[in-house]
Amino acid sequence: MSDKYTLGLNILHSDSSACIFKNEILIAASEEERFTRIKHTSNFPKESIKFCLNEAGISIAEIDYVTINTNPLSNIFKKIFFVLKNLSSMKLVISSLENTKKKFNLVESIENIDKSKNFHGKIKYIDHHESHIASSLYFSNYEECANLSIDGFGDFASCAYGQYKNNSLIIDQKIHFPHSLGIFYQALTQFLGFKSYGDEYKLMGLSSYGKPNYVNLIHKLINKTKEGYELNLDYFVHHKKKIFKINENGQFIYEDLYSDKLKNILGNPRNLNSEITQRHLDLARSTQVVYEEILSHLLDTIYEKYKVDKLTISGGCAMNSLANGKVIHNSKFKEIYVSPSPGDAGGSIGSACVVLKKKLNKKIKNQNYSYLGPKYSNEYIKNLINQKKISEKFYVEFFDYKELYPYVVTKLVNEKIIGWFQGKTEWGPRALGNRSILADPRNKNIKKIINSKIKRRESFRPFAPSILKEFVNDWFEEDCNVPFMSEVKQIRKNKREIIPGVTHVDGSGRLQTVTKEQNLHYHNLIHEFYNQTNVPIILNTSFNENEPIVNQPSEAIDCFERTNMDLIVLENWIIQRKQD
Repeated sequence: MSDKYTLGLNILHSDSSACIFKNEILIAASEEERFTRIKHTSNFPKESIKFCLNEAGISIAEIDYVTINTNPLSNIFKKIFFVLKNLSSMKLVISSLENTKKKFNLVESIENIDKSKNFHGKIKYIDHHESHIASSLYFSNYEECANLSIDGFGDFASCAYGQYKNNSLIIDQKIHFPHSLGIFYQALTQFLGFKSYGDEYKLMGLSSYGKPNYVNLIHKLINKTKEGYELNLDYFVHHKKKIFKINENGQFIYEDLYSDKLKNILGNPRNLNSEITQRHLDLARSTQVVYEEILSHLLDTIYEKYKVDKLTISGGCAMNSLANGKVIHNSKFKEIYVSPSPGDAGGSIGSACVVLKKKLNKKIKNQNYSYLGPKYSNEYIKNLINQKKISEKFYVEFFDYKELYPYVVTKLVNEKIIGWFQGKTEWGPRALGNRSILADPRNKNIKKIINSKIKRRESFRPFAPSILKEFVNDWFEEDCNVPFMSEVKQIRKNKREIIPGVTHVDGSGRLQTVTKEQNLHYHNLIHEFYNQTNVPIILNTSFNENEPIVNQPSEAIDCFERTNMDLIVLENWIIQRKQD
């Protein structure tokens, strides 16, 4: 039997992406932004597709299936009913029809990948939320579980949940447009002055500084229902008009999602560059509290429906690591799984999984879900260093790993900020130790140092602790496995003063648990840090500066040169400033 190749795509959503399977094995995946350097682009993922084909060693002509994480026919009767009931929203309908036309006209875009080869495969359209769920479910190793997808909107729904049992996924409940927990959170993120797509993490970070003084008022915006929740639409405008445009870079630019009525109960919104006051901190905290209350109600509903202990969570709202970290405490579920890319980008893998399960009926396999992007050899890096004449400006040295780990740790202990570039690029929005900036978490001033030297980001945003998995129970109040940095947990009180660089104002940390099996070199580096300091934790933040995470060695070098980073490690090569 010949090999079957499946190309999964996320298109016409932010964070366009591609992945490729050989039979049931996931070979590669990447977001388009990693190649084009345009953050959150929705442009057709041409470069990601080229990368995937190259990794598989095939041409577009050898692809059997292209899967898309959207199905224009999903919830079609709900769409028709909404239109007939809301004829004043005709602009929304026209916009939706334009999008549908693009979804059905994909062959030309696919064939443009390589005009010398014709695409002979089939295109499969998979429901948006089924794709989300599949991207977590089929990598969770759960034999029976409940599954929740929750986001802004996709295929006219904001939420879907169901059960996986007897090797079959059944989604039997959805919450449809215009009601959305994702829209609720995005609207209040905008109200607090954070207008860019994906800024919700800023509200999350800010919330730890505030008090829940506005919970009762914010509860006016969203209500609990038998199925989950519904918005009070008086406070929103997304159901009345088109709320976004797409710029020349394929980036979604959103208008304010809230109505003027919100100002009547919460006062004036914050302007982008204005001072953050205690009122804004309290609004952020209150928003997070209400979000968690609605989510907890939804989880109770799901648990009572299916009575299983395990849960997968996916969709854009699964990026709310603060809420994720409380699921076990705030619900009857005993175990959760969140993928490394739970948002729209991950839907490319999810859509492919749905087709593979139906066509091959085999268990999905992959070597490491965390790392699916490009990798570069020491020889490639050596040639790049010579080409750029790096040694004329910086010290350049090659180490074997036995010498590399203690050398790098010595630099960390001496307050150096280090760019760490190893192996394959991470899949998803988190840097998980292959494209990371590293620092000593024991330094109470390290956040200011990193922000002054490189990041220049808001001071209220915390940095993450990467911890050896075997030490989690010693340092955190809950023993857990969080390999994708998807949950925030409380750091033990007697440990917080030891690692102030990764301890947020509320005593929490968005941890990444690290094992040898998951990431050998990163594990060994942290273990060497433990040997020298008795602390099994390193501060980890993404290797970038107001751009997508670096993908290629040249981008890592460029970031090093234009910032005040102290040194970078590219595989076994170290580049550092001469004053060191």
